[in-house]
Amino acid sequence: MHADVIIIGSGMGGATLAAALAPTGRRILILERGEHLRPSAYDRDATAIFGEGVFRSDETWLDGRETEFNPGNYYNVGGNSKFYGAALIRYRKEDFSTVEHLGGQTPGWPISYEDLEPDYQAAENLYEVRGTLGDDPTEPDHSGAYPHSAVQDEPDIADLRDRLRRAGLHPSSIPLGLDLDQWLEGGQTTWDAYPNTCGGKMDAETVGLETALSHSTVELWTGYRVTALNEGPDSRISSITVEKDGQVETLTAPLFVVAAGAVQSAALLLASANDNRPMGLANRSDQVGRNFMNHNCSAVMALHPLRRNRAVYQKTLMMNDFLLATKDHPPLGNVQMLGKITGPILSATTKLPKWLANRIAERSFDFYAMSEDLPTPESRVTLKDGRIKLDWQRSNWEAHVLLVAKLKRVLRQAGFPIVLSRAFDRRTPSHQCGTARMGTDPQTSVVDTYCRSHDHKNLFVVDASVLPTSAAVNPALTVAALALRAGRHITETEFAA
Repeated sequence: MHADVIIIGSGMGGATLAAALAPTGRRILILERGEHLRPSAYDRDATAIFGEGVFRSDETWLDGRETEFNPGNYYNVGGNSKFYGAALIRYRKEDFSTVEHLGGQTPGWPISYEDLEPDYQAAENLYEVRGTLGDDPTEPDHSGAYPHSAVQDEPDIADLRDRLRRAGLHPSSIPLGLDLDQWLEGGQTTWDAYPNTCGGKMDAETVGLETALSHSTVELWTGYRVTALNEGPDSRISSITVEKDGQVETLTAPLFVVAAGAVQSAALLLASANDNRPMGLANRSDQVGRNFMNHNCSAVMALHPLRRNRAVYQKTLMMNDFLLATKDHPPLGNVQMLGKITGPILSATTKLPKWLANRIAERSFDFYAMSEDLPTPESRVTLKDGRIKLDWQRSNWEAHVLLVAKLKRVLRQAGFPIVLSRAFDRRTPSHQCGTARMGTDPQTSVVDTYCRSHDHKNLFVVDASVLPTSAAVNPALTVAALALRAGRHITETEFAA
């Protein structure tokens, strides 16, 4: 296939961009290193998923001390979105400006919320988001309604919502990309961290790729790993080097898009160094790989020994009372329900005896506390003898500790005498972003406000690596919105003739 555009990666950024470009009639080739997830006996097997990690890659990276670890990423068609919790939340308007945190100040964005709002609305429509406007005081202005009404609380979660209101909070519905009936037809479990092989989640494959591949000019090739971008004499990318089944070949196109994820995109740009660009491609700023961010996250379990939680999926409720600065606290973060933790999940992740894990899980209401990680140049992706080295310099931890403490206090007020918490470590990929930051100055950023490389005019980076800040909510919808914005720009500037 002769392609007009080659997109590297089929996750939320790459798939959404392909969907945006497909109506132009240009020939689009999407390369994915993994394969399709197919229905299997493990799809709803908590022990296999959480204990044995049957879907996780066995890849290892090096940490800052050059100790090997498994990063917990997934390589398959649709990327990590195949396992995501389907929370499609907009960044708040304030996130696009500089914000003072306990751990420092964010740099702000080179675009405003208003600049991105039409693309947020388009992304919500594309991914058929279920939500409710008006019950979250931090919700920014919307130019339209959610395409569908919110996924309804189960009875015990509806009772929890009432308890939280009485405790003075403002619980709201999580905007979700989910067909609940279709999901539950595949098994009575939550969707959070489970593979989507039944089509119940609106993910990069079921929406973005399906939309793109409905056009005859779009193709998806699986099992192709891109090892290098090759620069021509005019600073444009002339070709890419790919491997499949041990065979190496070169592919050419007028336009290239890197959308492999924050770590892998940075690693690919660094690995593509040449004599003229010894620090890697798109990297005259020396910012490729820097400013890595990964949300500060904790699981929080609220229990009452005499009250059961009969919820199957649970993940319909969030609270943003601590998200933005108030007179009582600085910005602390978002709180949302985890997918329902079951005995097998708890036993697999904590090594508790099964009988005890079952008893705890039957009574627990499970929350996900998430705080912003601030960008710093020392938190970075590099290569060590060709291997990925991720030296994550966690920041703003004090704010996260305060968020968890406030959450525990209010949950006790809501009628839960026992509240436990456990922080996630680097083995849980909590929304990796920031390694090819967006900006207007080529000396301090990697891509412009449309995700085009400052250094190579026919190269775009369209994934979470371009995010200047991590905010404190799930980034999937923002990645999709930026992909739609980039797609419109490419259509207007590259395909106008």
